[in-house]
Amino acid sequence: MPTSSSADLIVIGAGVVGAACAYYAARSGLSVTVIDRGAVAGGTTGASEGNLLVSDKEPGPELELALLSVRLWRELSGLLPPPIEYEAKGGLVVAPDEASMAALRDFAARQERAGVQVERVAGDRLRDLEPHLAPDLAGGFRYPQDAQVQPARAAAHLLRAAGGQGSGGVRLRLGEEVTGVLTGANEEVRGVRTARGDVRAPYVVNAAGSWGGALARLAGVGLPVLPRRGFVLVTEPLPRVVRRKVYAADYVADVASGSAGLQTSAVVEGTPSGPVLIGASRERVGFDRTLSVEALRRLAAQATRLFPVLAGVRAMRTYAGFRPYLPDHLPAIGPDPRVPGLLHACGHEGAGIGLAPATGLIIARDLSGAPLPLDIVPFRPDRFGAAG
Repeated sequence: MPTSSSADLIVIGAGVVGAACAYYAARSGLSVTVIDRGAVAGGTTGASEGNLLVSDKEPGPELELALLSVRLWRELSGLLPPPIEYEAKGGLVVAPDEASMAALRDFAARQERAGVQVERVAGDRLRDLEPHLAPDLAGGFRYPQDAQVQPARAAAHLLRAAGGQGSGGVRLRLGEEVTGVLTGANEEVRGVRTARGDVRAPYVVNAAGSWGGALARLAGVGLPVLPRRGFVLVTEPLPRVVRRKVYAADYVADVASGSAGLQTSAVVEGTPSGPVLIGASRERVGFDRTLSVEALRRLAAQATRLFPVLAGVRAMRTYAGFRPYLPDHLPAIGPDPRVPGLLHACGHEGAGIGLAPATGLIIARDLSGAPLPLDIVPFRPDRFGAAG
């Protein structure tokens, strides 16, 4: 028989963004119920590489969010158990020719003025940093602030830590789909409905990732979140042949593109357990999980151009995920003025792992009335009007 329960806050989505929202809200003293139709990190988070990047972001609101998040991840790495595999290993962006190097130099200069730490690396010094890189690259830039985390473990440990936050704390309801948003006489949020019963709370956070648009529609508002499919190749375990996160300059353009077609630009990185991860592809094909041989072929070819040593390495498996894409490439974060009590924390596209802590902190501070860490106007959920 359906039952009813209550909390101060409901977070819909148990990925890393939802986990961060729950963590910071519980730390501020709120009782939180996290609801997910699947498992912890069962969606986009579980199919992610764990990138914590500032290197791929243009100066502007998203970069500000990323700079805050890298500081918060560093702090969390000392608070959460080591299995989150946090590595402050830095990133290396390389240019194959002089034209690409000139464009990368301009991009890096603008980032540096915005507060990013950047170190130029001449072509003949690249292999001092990455001995297995191709020998004919024009140069690159090292980004010491880039880091890495194991995303599924990070989400799990954020939720576990949130559960021990004194008067707050977190209750998990997994394998439970939200079927409706409960509202009052003035259209204000009163909770959510699931097949197992109603959950009452004056605030609901939409952290449903690629399904954030569908959740917004349950609340009667439009939010044009679309899934953008990506694949990751995983190699057999190796000695540490790739020390940092390494990618070519064209990756930055692909991140900023709104194209629906297939785009690939290799991002290559080693892991503490041995396998090398190779991403990243992007295409808008709805929620189609069909394996794309063409995407994998391109990724493998691009990765071996960067690291010829990988040509003889076996790919052990591949996995697909859906990035929650919004048309202006900025997430929706904060209260929705169209429905009092509804907040959004979704639409981060491929940057959700990296931007999760700053997103969670913003949500918690908005709820508690504490000063916000940065201007959230660019992330307003209603900026798309009636779209969605």
